[in-house]
Amino acid sequence: MTVGKKKITAKKGAKQQSVHKSAKKTGLQSTKKVKTTELNSKYNHLEKMTVKQLLTNMNKEDQTVPEAVAKAIPKINRLVQAAYKKMKDGGRLFYIGAGTSGRLGIVDASECPPTFGVPFDLVIGLIAGGDRAIRRAVEFAEDDTKQGWKDLKEHKISKKDVLIGIAASGSTPYVVGALTEANKNGVLTGCIVCNKGSNVAAVAKYPIEVVVGPEFVTGSTRMKSGTAQKLVLNMISTSLTIKLGRVKGNKMVDMNPSNNKLIHRGTRMIADELRVEESKALQLLKKYGNVRKALDAVKSLDLTKN
Repeated sequence: MTVGKKKITAKKGAKQQSVHKSAKKTGLQSTKKVKTTELNSKYNHLEKMTVKQLLTNMNKEDQTVPEAVAKAIPKINRLVQAAYKKMKDGGRLFYIGAGTSGRLGIVDASECPPTFGVPFDLVIGLIAGGDRAIRRAVEFAEDDTKQGWKDLKEHKISKKDVLIGIAASGSTPYVVGALTEANKNGVLTGCIVCNKGSNVAAVAKYPIEVVVGPEFVTGSTRMKSGTAQKLVLNMISTSLTIKLGRVKGNKMVDMNPSNNKLIHRGTRMIADELRVEESKALQLLKKYGNVRKALDAVKSLDLTKN
């Protein structure tokens, strides 16, 4: 019996060794070396949880994200300070990423013109696979190391501009390639990643690493990692546009009143600032196009008396 057990143990050991060698050949890593974003979830048997348990546990994990972002503020500050120097001299801000990361960059970029009244080409978001990848994944688009720079060149990116690579894993070839070429061409580079010591962070001059830990659903970086990236993007674009003079007090005075909600918001801003009736404020908003222009006109011409 003892001999039999030894034989079984020996076979088992040989099998484990064979699996380990196979893992090395295929590029698989042991748990100790696996990226944080790929570690096993703290939760198991998700399919057996009630809906309330799923929601509660996801919320518990989400609450750790702001803490991780807070730890990264010094690095976010460095990137924003450097980007501001470029943008105040006419530079533009580019985001580049793949999948969820690319979509988040596009969302942030597309919200800047209506929110802050900046030109549509001041903040530009690019995604691997092009615009069609916004709605539907384009297979292997993120694996092309040269396409990112080609996409950027279509926008005539130059050393006046800023490029931020977004990649939860920190290993996306499309992003690594774009940042590498950007460095060669004198473009200021930064990144937002959710793993320590990644390829993307190694290439970016101003790396931001927000390590949020394992996802609720193992490897699903659209969850905590995506939330962290969105928070950082909000911080970057908002602080930059504020420093560029696009906010007065705490109001979006340069916003484009492109729908009824924004028209009503702009009207209230003018009415509150000038202490006039909303009907008068609405007239001013329609005449001058946005809150700032209306307020400046009143100050220079004292139109409240008309």
